[in-house]
Amino acid sequence: QVSLVESGGGLVQAGASLSLSCAVSGRTFTTYAVAWFRQAPGKDREFVAAVNWRSGNLRYADSVAGRFTVSRDNAKNVVNLEMTSLKSEDTAVYYCAASNVAYKSGLSSLPERYGYWGQGTQVTVSS
Repeated sequence: QVSLVESGGGLVQAGASLSLSCAVSGRTFTTYAVAWFRQAPGKDREFVAAVNWRSGNLRYADSVAGRFTVSRDNAKNVVNLEMTSLKSEDTAVYYCAASNVAYKSGLSSLPERYGYWGQGTQVTVSS
């Protein structure tokens, strides 16, 4: 069992930066990947970024590449999401998710491939 707790959400203006953290606990040695997803009202859950817990390989959605940076700190069992140049369309509830399955295709962008989820943290970007 793996538990995830997000923190760091808030209200910012467009163009600002914001950092989110995901504390990973439990059977962390079984973790293969940790990802960030987001869900805006009335929309499907959307992949944002992912990191291979062991190798550090990264994957980003096109919509955030170049603006967001995901990183892991294995010693502290934390995955961070640094968000810069925020836009109003980045407004959503941001979720941290973990998978203990190593897919041949690498880091997955599919929510159904992540078995553990945090409770989410709200990010609101005002224009």
